[in-house]
Amino acid sequence: MKIIVGVSGASGIVLARRLLQILKEKNIDRHLIVSGAAREIAKHELGGLDLGRLASRSYDEKDFSAAISSGSFKMDGMVIIPCSMRTLGGIANGIAHNLIVRAAEVMLKQDKKLVLVPREAPLDLIHLRNMVACREAGCVIIPPVLAFYPKPESVTDMVDFVVGKVLDSLGIENSLYKRWGEE
Repeated sequence: MKIIVGVSGASGIVLARRLLQILKEKNIDRHLIVSGAAREIAKHELGGLDLGRLASRSYDEKDFSAAISSGSFKMDGMVIIPCSMRTLGGIANGIAHNLIVRAAEVMLKQDKKLVLVPREAPLDLIHLRNMVACREAGCVIIPPVLAFYPKPESVTDMVDFVVGKVLDSLGIENSLYKRWGEE
């Protein structure tokens, strides 16, 4: 299995790191694109960017000649985690301003799974309309919301809940969170 992980400039870089860790543990091929804004945010949230070591291959966000920018390069799906409103708006309106959005366009045109984890609060009407447009185009949208039925005891438990939902959407088996009705 081959998955593209896009990391755009929104708070929540820890979600991307955890997703990449789990994909690596499962020996899933991980193609990583990190935006410049995400690199800046990672300095604050992670004390620097350590995501590249978790990827099978990394790409510069400006590299439109990368293999993942073409539908002829076989991929199984893509996750943008976190997904900034700029990135979401680019996808919703077909404006590929970087490789993350271009790769997302490829997923949609090839009818592959595209999961967006948007990070913004509160949401304005433009954000909501862009989310609707993305959903109508075929994206799965998983806002990183808190769930209390699994009885989280730490921030890691809350991160694992969101990452588990992302993996579920990609059809990747996981036991990162206690599912409803499980003891």
